[in-house]
Amino acid sequence: MTGQGRLPALDGLVAVVTGAAGTVGAGIAGEFARAGAQVVVHHHTGAERARNVVERITGEGGTAWAVAADLTDETACERLMDAAAARFGRVDALVNNAGVQPVQELASMTAADWRAVVDTNLISAFCCTKAAVQVMRRAGTGGTVTHVASIEGSSPAPGHAHYAASKAALIQHARAAAVEYGPSGIRVNTVSPGLISRPGIEEAWPEGVERYRAAAPLGRIGSPADIGRACVFLASTMADWVTGHDLVVDGGVTARSPW
Repeated sequence: MTGQGRLPALDGLVAVVTGAAGTVGAGIAGEFARAGAQVVVHHHTGAERARNVVERITGEGGTAWAVAADLTDETACERLMDAAAARFGRVDALVNNAGVQPVQELASMTAADWRAVVDTNLISAFCCTKAAVQVMRRAGTGGTVTHVASIEGSSPAPGHAHYAASKAALIQHARAAAVEYGPSGIRVNTVSPGLISRPGIEEAWPEGVERYRAAAPLGRIGSPADIGRACVFLASTMADWVTGHDLVVDGGVTARSPW
């Protein structure tokens, strides 16, 4: 599958997308494939959903392969990246998308609640990045890492203290990694989405969706493809001089004055 429309060409590039069995991850994987990349579709327990993502990509003429891994396990992350390199010859791009977003008041959280979110959202990105960079450095051809953060990394919503803290940490991790990995030709950035559409969101949270649409200058909530295209851009040669950057993809919500 070659690049279509306005997507930058990623022909032959090998991309690992974590959490690709979920709605946003599937959108990211699909956009990478449409740009011409060979995609490793990571999942933890969503084997059937991951197979569906692979089938959609291959049905459109792309190349994809599903792999299961527990990303809170450092050794499992290393095995994932080594498996990707063994299958496709290398790893050029990593998108750290795997994450959770539970709603819970800060006062009622336990340390175990906090760790469950931080381990999934932050520790997994740390472990995967370290493992992917090892593979990239061995190849000596550089590469890109993109964390999927959130606008809540700077503007938290009620009930999301653990989530917002993990996303803020992802942004700072990317900046620190950009400084350390830049000399190896490895760029590290974040994409911070706003509210993204998923099945049933308008029925489950109609007032929230409507508030977001009213607040967004572009007048809509985002799609998984919106996030995928941003990640494709950052992995492409069009972003060759972009690293340590947080690309906000929110329809303009955070640009609006609160006054």
